[in-house]
Amino acid sequence: MDLDNSPPAGARARLWPAGRPWLLALLLWLVLAAVAAAALWQMRRDALSAQTRELGLLSLSLTDEIDRGLRGAEEGLMAMRRELHDGRLPVRGADTERALNTRADLMQLVTTLWLLDAAGGVISASHATPPPPLASFAPVLTGLADDSVAVSRPFGAGSGPERLVALAMRFRDSPGGVGGWIVAGLPAGTLLGAFSAALPATDARMVVLRSDGVRLVGANVRAPTVDEATVAQRLANRPSLEVRRFSDGSENLVGLHRVPRYGIQVLVSREVGAVLADWRGAALLAALALALLGAIMAAALVLVQRADRRRGEAQRALAAQLARASKLESLGTLAGGVAHDFNNVLAGIVGYGEMAQDAAAPGSAQARHLGKVLQAALRGKALVERILAFSRGGARASTVFELEAVVHEVLTLLSSSLRPGVVLETSLQAPGARLRGDPTQAFEAVMNLCTNALQAMPGGGMLSLHLVRETVAAARVLSHSQLQPGRWLVLSVADEGAGITPAVMDHLFEPFFTTRSAQSGTGLGLAVVHGVVAEFGGAIDVRSQPGQGARFTLYLPESDSPVAPPVAAPAEAPAGRGQRVMVVDDEPELVALALETLHGLGYEAAGHTDGATALQALHDDPGWQALITDEVMPGLSGTELTRQLRAQGRVLPVLLVSGWGGAALAQRASAAGVTRVLAKPLQRAELARALAELLG
Repeated sequence: MDLDNSPPAGARARLWPAGRPWLLALLLWLVLAAVAAAALWQMRRDALSAQTRELGLLSLSLTDEIDRGLRGAEEGLMAMRRELHDGRLPVRGADTERALNTRADLMQLVTTLWLLDAAGGVISASHATPPPPLASFAPVLTGLADDSVAVSRPFGAGSGPERLVALAMRFRDSPGGVGGWIVAGLPAGTLLGAFSAALPATDARMVVLRSDGVRLVGANVRAPTVDEATVAQRLANRPSLEVRRFSDGSENLVGLHRVPRYGIQVLVSREVGAVLADWRGAALLAALALALLGAIMAAALVLVQRADRRRGEAQRALAAQLARASKLESLGTLAGGVAHDFNNVLAGIVGYGEMAQDAAAPGSAQARHLGKVLQAALRGKALVERILAFSRGGARASTVFELEAVVHEVLTLLSSSLRPGVVLETSLQAPGARLRGDPTQAFEAVMNLCTNALQAMPGGGMLSLHLVRETVAAARVLSHSQLQPGRWLVLSVADEGAGITPAVMDHLFEPFFTTRSAQSGTGLGLAVVHGVVAEFGGAIDVRSQPGQGARFTLYLPESDSPVAPPVAAPAEAPAGRGQRVMVVDDEPELVALALETLHGLGYEAAGHTDGATALQALHDDPGWQALITDEVMPGLSGTELTRQLRAQGRVLPVLLVSGWGGAALAQRASAAGVTRVLAKPLQRAELARALAELLG
């Protein structure tokens, strides 16, 4: 008979309900475990992928920055080599040391310059710092081509970024003459570029290596456990970004880019463990409480997305700020150049207009018409000054003054002209706060911000003006500037107007950009504010949302110097007594105008349109008593003409006249020995007072 060993149907029915919850629980656990594993794996890949892209961009941008900086230094060395070859720069002597000092100041990154003979002995140097030995350069100097540059090992006192790295280039002091080496020393820390500002995390490392494995400089490197040279050698012919295991046992994301011309490699890395720290926390929580995996995963995803969003917003803010700053810098350079040329035109109009007005009969129609012409020219001068304020190229006074006094002056003017419905709310909490610069510029910047805020509230609202002191401990990225650590005076102006749209925000400080009609504004107000803040060495931040008003915040560096004493009103300048004055300007019309003006003021004058010719004339005839020179000229500039004149031992006063230059021009002029700097276009009375003071 057949035997049936299977349980009875009733027994099967009793067993299934008992085992089904466990089976369902197991299936559910397996499903949740699979989902969790898949989700965690995807999160790990996303974190590595995002950090890989970020690290690659950072490595590429740092490499490009190093390349541009070294090319700038190389161009300076090539220019010096041409000067040495042509004999325009002597190889030895005090003039050489001064010239090397000047060129070191002008060359980007370079702090010290040496001229070495073929054996490495110092011929001339800009500083007393010893040069690096010739054997420390790569490639080897003996086989270095004339158009190539070699890079030295780090040398000098200190350690790390405080040490120096040198560039060397071959030179000959004449065709077929004795040769040697031009060596430029730059701080090794400059090769790190913007790594600290763009640091993606505290565990990020950066190393700059020569192609032979010599480390030039590093940041956040835990030597000697990290074998960067070995990793760089292994990656030399492989993809520029991958995961590598260092000799300390850590896995790292490594980005490597090269600067082939200088034999330099830039290696940037992050530990994989640090990149995946958040992911490991989520995985640990999932292992401890699998039943809550769904909620934990949702929270983890929200946190990761929020962190990615914040990082993305910070990166977009930095990119937008850099784009705006670059655009404004380009516009400022263009505006300054146009203003310089326009100043030359205005100089002729003002000068000949004043002469024609003197010759016209008082009260005549001709005198009246010429007065209108001069008024229009002076309005043009004021417009050019505003453009120069934006481009940071105007010739401005620099003094120490209290900011609160300037703000009170603005508030006094505003209080008398407020429209009905406008409420003025102020809070000045920085008594005695001082700035160094032009108080007129500070007044104009505050007035422009307040006027702009009032125009944004045609129906009324609250205008808030606050002034406080603030100490900034770490660098910040603002909407239109980067704020460095230090002590700042923070001036904010807020309104309750319609706010600023993102499209307008990108063009906010561009000159002549305005959202109002032509009758309501010229579009120069905020451009001037930006230029003034940059001239003071400050920063600016704008916060606004459409429909919620706008807040403009100026960060101005506080000064510790005492307030300057008040300046007495200028007296009427006396006429000249036949003193001999030389005029140098590359514009023949301006030379003719200056000569006629000087003759009318009682001076004996002669002019030249070439700096070299004027220098020779001054050398041949020691009877000249003053020199008036333009700055921007082909050949010898005004400051270079003055420098060579001082090198000859001549002490006559020099009046430098320029339509563009700003603080940079003032520094160059002071270093060259210029007695005074004046801004074009000059009026006759201003020129007369200046000459009277210079000639006693």
